Amino acid sequence: MIVILKKNPNERQLENLIQWLKSLNLDVHLSSGVDTTILGLIGDTSVVDIDLIRALDIVSTVKRVREPYKNANRDFHPDDTVIDVGGIKIGGGHRVLMAGPCSVESEEQIVAIAKRVKAAGAALLRGGAFKPRSSPYAFQGLGKQGLALLKIARAETGLPIVTELMTSSQLPLFEDIDVIQIGARNMQNFDLLKDVGMTDKPVLLKRGLANTLEELLMSAEYIMANGNGKVMLCERGFRTFETAMRNTLDLAAVPYLKEKSHLPVIVDPSHATGVAALVKPVSLAATVIGADGLIVEVHNDPPKALSDGKQSLTPDAFDDLARSVKDLYPYAYDLRKEGVL
Repeated sequence: MIVILKKNPNERQLENLIQWLKSLNLDVHLSSGVDTTILGLIGDTSVVDIDLIRALDIVSTVKRVREPYKNANRDFHPDDTVIDVGGIKIGGGHRVLMAGPCSVESEEQIVAIAKRVKAAGAALLRGGAFKPRSSPYAFQGLGKQGLALLKIARAETGLPIVTELMTSSQLPLFEDIDVIQIGARNMQNFDLLKDVGMTDKPVLLKRGLANTLEELLMSAEYIMANGNGKVMLCERGFRTFETAMRNTLDLAAVPYLKEKSHLPVIVDPSHATGVAALVKPVSLAATVIGADGLIVEVHNDPPKALSDGKQSLTPDAFDDLARSVKDLYPYAYDLRKEGVL
């Protein structure tokens, strides 16, 4: 349930209303936007007398929210969430490029790639230290050593790090990591989501291999319900009968998620296609349709990459992609400008 207040509500009346609602064993989330102040009520709202609240001087209207996710719901938080990562803003019209190799392989490799993607305009460095692989015999990443090498690359370039967390037991190793990525295979690892929710770090949450958008939003809700509101949603394609590409990218997910939720939406064109030649056109489409950012795999020698070389761009190809994507920023679809929100 949400309570929409009139403009500039009396502070004393507002505080009295909040305290009364809390006395009903409800969690009350106050969201103050540019033109609107909203109280989001979470809990057993059947105890609330809607007519009584509507009659209050400071209340404009009251409505029940049908969706099971509350914290991630735009009705509870009308303005876009803007996430700050080391001074880099994501969401609310701030668009970013995240780029780097699928797997960290050596200091020379990660530092060289970090310098190239930064020069091209990437604002964050992605790189895998712990790698979930379908085969137990495939390269699993360098683990702790990979995290150490990512930090060296950050020191060399100033780029914040985005890297994947596999289990809660690894959390102590991520204290100095800028953005925690929750991969597709862990999207519904609810214990992990709860633990990440108790941190104060930005989280990049990827859609699962065969999950609905509501399930993605409910996974974000797990994180947010435990106190961490710094969540970015990532559309990275899902499995279908199509075999020409690694996955099938759901471009419609971008405006849908932005209509239903206030959280930033990132698109991963590398995992969505699995084919390097398709990464640029998909990136352009994602940008035009309104994505808040892209996360792109870049490798200095894709044929020799220890993982996902087929979908990795060379640094030169990423230079070209970054230029083309930035040219499209002024034309990106905006739900608010179109009057949808």
